[in-house]
Amino acid sequence: MMQRIAPITKNLIIINILFFAATYVFQSTNGINLRNILGAFYPFSDNFQSFQILSHMFMHGDFTHILFNMFALYMFGSNIEMVLGEKRYLILYFASGLGAFLLFNLTNYIEAQQLISSYNLSSEEVQRFSELPPMMGIPGYETLSAIYSTPMVGASGAIFGVLIAFAMLFPNAILMLIFPPIPMKAKYFIPIYVVIEIVLAVQSNPGDNIAHYAHIGGALIGFILIKMWSKNLQRWT
Repeated sequence: MMQRIAPITKNLIIINILFFAATYVFQSTNGINLRNILGAFYPFSDNFQSFQILSHMFMHGDFTHILFNMFALYMFGSNIEMVLGEKRYLILYFASGLGAFLLFNLTNYIEAQQLISSYNLSSEEVQRFSELPPMMGIPGYETLSAIYSTPMVGASGAIFGVLIAFAMLFPNAILMLIFPPIPMKAKYFIPIYVVIEIVLAVQSNPGDNIAHYAHIGGALIGFILIKMWSKNLQRWT
């Protein structure tokens, strides 16, 4: 596998770091919260802007969030870029990010419509949730306000597409886990990781602010694209 960092992967990491730094600079100097501008709001929220479909992929919640995402991109991105080539790699990355946005908001739409129907809310009442913080103690209202007023941020969906591509193209690559500290082949570890994301998404635990369906959406698009391109790609063993 490739040891040096490939150019597109390097540039993606740099851009993400610059956006992360800019988030804190704008917040500390001007009081501007870039996450509320560039993060992706629910498409039916008054806060939604079309450019957020792309811009949210370069925003992150905190240092741990960007650290894990960029570390994963550094570890796996270059190998995929070298196999796919720059054009297909960019398609994989951004299409997976788009798939994450679509699946996450599809599940949001289904949940929101169920709650709107159960509370018999008017369209005017629903739009007020774009301006309100979560209302503690009222589960349905808290969920609706979170859907309408909380932006989706992060490159995780795009990176899950890269992870799936790695498992399919480098199935026997050995990955050393942190916990437990044992080696495992990519073709086992990454699918297990995705299954865990599916379980967590279905459970929908209170207080879990991770967009698990976004991860699943990114992984799904990554799987579809690699399957489409597989006849023209070398599979490393």
